[in-house]
Amino acid sequence: MTAQPRSSRPILPTCLIPPHPSRLAGIPLLIAALVFVGGGWSGPTTLTSAAPTDFQSTEQLPAQFFGQYCQSCHSGSDSKGDFRVESLSLDFADNQNREHWLNVLDQLETGTMPPPGKPRPDANELKALIAWIDGQVAEAEATRQAQQGRAILRRLNQVQYQNTVRDLLHVDLDLSDLLPADSVAGGFDTSAEILNMSSYQLMSYLSAADRVLDAAIAGHRRPAHFQRRINLLEDSSTRRHGVYRHLDDGVAIFSSDLASNIQIVFWNLFTRAPGKYRIRLSAYAYQSEKPVLFHINGGTDNLGDPPSLIGYFDVPPGEPTLIEFVEQMEAGRNIRLLVDTNVRPRDLQRMGGAEQYQGPGLVVQWVEMEGPLLDSWPPPSYRLLFGDRPQARVPDQPDRLEVVSEQPLADAEAILRAFLPRAFRRAVTEDEIQPFLNRVRARLDEGDSFERALRVGLKAVLVSPHFLFHRERVRPPSPSPSNDLPAQPAPLDEYSLANRLSYFLWSSMPDDELFQLAEQGLLSQPDTLREQVERMLIDPRAQAFTENFAGQWLGLTDIDATLPDRQLYPEYDDILRSSMIKEVYLFFDEVLRQNLSIANFVSADFTFLNGRLADHYGIPGVEGLAFRKVDIPPGSPRGGVMTMAAIMKVTANGTTTSPIVRGAWVLDSILGTPPPRPPANIEAVEPDIRGATTIREQLAKHREVVSCASCHVSIDPPGFALENFDVIGGWRDSYRSIGAGEPVTVAGRLMPYRNGPPVDPSDVLPDGRSFRNINEYKKLLLSDSDQLARAVASKLLTYATGVPPTVADRPHLDAIVASVCNQNYGFRSLVHEVVQSPVFRNK
Repeated sequence: MTAQPRSSRPILPTCLIPPHPSRLAGIPLLIAALVFVGGGWSGPTTLTSAAPTDFQSTEQLPAQFFGQYCQSCHSGSDSKGDFRVESLSLDFADNQNREHWLNVLDQLETGTMPPPGKPRPDANELKALIAWIDGQVAEAEATRQAQQGRAILRRLNQVQYQNTVRDLLHVDLDLSDLLPADSVAGGFDTSAEILNMSSYQLMSYLSAADRVLDAAIAGHRRPAHFQRRINLLEDSSTRRHGVYRHLDDGVAIFSSDLASNIQIVFWNLFTRAPGKYRIRLSAYAYQSEKPVLFHINGGTDNLGDPPSLIGYFDVPPGEPTLIEFVEQMEAGRNIRLLVDTNVRPRDLQRMGGAEQYQGPGLVVQWVEMEGPLLDSWPPPSYRLLFGDRPQARVPDQPDRLEVVSEQPLADAEAILRAFLPRAFRRAVTEDEIQPFLNRVRARLDEGDSFERALRVGLKAVLVSPHFLFHRERVRPPSPSPSNDLPAQPAPLDEYSLANRLSYFLWSSMPDDELFQLAEQGLLSQPDTLREQVERMLIDPRAQAFTENFAGQWLGLTDIDATLPDRQLYPEYDDILRSSMIKEVYLFFDEVLRQNLSIANFVSADFTFLNGRLADHYGIPGVEGLAFRKVDIPPGSPRGGVMTMAAIMKVTANGTTTSPIVRGAWVLDSILGTPPPRPPANIEAVEPDIRGATTIREQLAKHREVVSCASCHVSIDPPGFALENFDVIGGWRDSYRSIGAGEPVTVAGRLMPYRNGPPVDPSDVLPDGRSFRNINEYKKLLLSDSDQLARAVASKLLTYATGVPPTVADRPHLDAIVASVCNQNYGFRSLVHEVVQSPVFRNK
């Protein structure tokens, strides 16, 4: 494990100060600070406390400091907090020991230690020790990076693996049922800390390789083309009495309910082979002046199998509207249609059934399915591997075709020579080709057919560490005029740079253009690198950057971790959920595409809404399911990612909100200053859903615990600033409660919840600045754009390299922030500066 980033101390706006000479010389600023405090520790290798002193001797600085302020509580067998000063070693090269020192640094910087009531150092004493620890850590980390590199060996994560086999072999497969889900460290599933390999995972990759090769080789006849249109007036699934109304031109549907199987299942529209299918339907809104929503699920012949959502749609009233889309589907799947109105089927029956109902509905005329959609056969994956080599029928297997060759060994060698460089994502040597060719030769000698023998070699490639892992290489070192010079971090070679860039922006392997530039040795040139970043960001594959980076940075991958309580939040549904997520992605794309300031992530005058989400936000003038860019009304609390409904949901549980959780999220994701871990044996604060006490009252009592107060002074304010947003991101002036409180009626219907105590979103920051609401808090955040840029840059580097920035990387982070400061903090500019940074370009 490497040292974690040290970014929690105040940062001066770097564009307002000239570069420090030590930065220009490539020396970390905090190492230079060691000169001021005496050049570091010169005592024994194990730290022992010294007698109290006036700190005139900087050589004994740590021992003197701990002896005066820490020894009484953190020494001997009865040491408090399971920490003993004498356990600290001065060997900063040891990763575990370095982590212990960084934990000490956390306590000193946050003011947690020494605790109130104990002798406390003055500012100069504290500053000197912090600088000494920081310098020792930075020096050790810089040495480690020069010797080993920042990034360590890590495998492709699940998304990267699927995208890589897609682009390598032109097969589009869902392998999530075979590959174990990836863990997360540092907020991302690209972390080298968790991307290791187990025997169980290796078995999964063997199974995945078989499925990939089955799809790529396509050893069967061309699937039969299927096209069928269902007229709903003639379909038996719409004959249910009291549920559907038959009109002259279609069937009116007023209500659906998956739980009671009130849905239209198109049993005769099912897929006979895996592939892409085109689905078309004609429909219009009925008895409504507004568009009517509906959705389509995919399922199997077994209604007990959970359905998969294909998509939500809406159609306006009047003339029938044609809906058409293409969906990748497995064999043996059908589709189901459900209308999304507010009326429930049992209520419809009580009102006289579909024939008497006067509310809005959906008229569907016909539904059509066509597929699988194939441009050619054999498919592109086959031609990519085998070119024009023919297939022949396998004896006794009339539906089985097999690749044949008159020169099997020569053809196998040609195929492997073409395949290996793309699979390994770099140039390969003769010695690397031979083991795979030998496998094929051995199977041919045993009498296997050409295809079966070659398949053994191809499968070996797909489970090779050179395919499954990011094996980053460096350029050969330049001759040094002196052996006395300290080792420097090594730049990635051209192919490794191409891979890092491609997996950063596309979550997949490099394309032909990146490979060509790497082969020519041109990619590492700054202008070329900028051109490639621009090209890649406008490519559709860059959607992976939005979904995988933004989705994990902002926590959207946890959107389904909890389900809102139906009693407290009956308005939550799947349409709102999907709309929440899409808003964040569209907003992120806009900020990136237009190179808008990263300040927009905190506060913006626009967002992207559809009618469902606009209604949830109380913003008028937006109707229908389609998203559009919308101006935020003046004075609205919306604007920026912090107040988006998706973010509010992932930072709450299904019942209550917690200023602690939301405050920690803001400190980590927006400010890049994650709070320290809570002390052991501290009970969690659980908000009271009965409304008897407010969360503010509970936290006030919690802060009476001395070990908790120092952290909560930083965590709680941003959390309280967001308290006006409920579990699903709706605005509230009072808490919802079950039990005591004022009854609530919505659209004439009595709600199961009640209005509890009023919300108080005000608080005071640790530096004494106060705010009354979220808009005032946003203004305080915007006063330090440098810190916002530093936080996002750190997240980008962590995601891209698999390792969070360390103290040794701080000068490079300073340079990134200084550069984007002069570019109006543009987010696209920030991505460019991150890629140009030595942290990104070095191993």
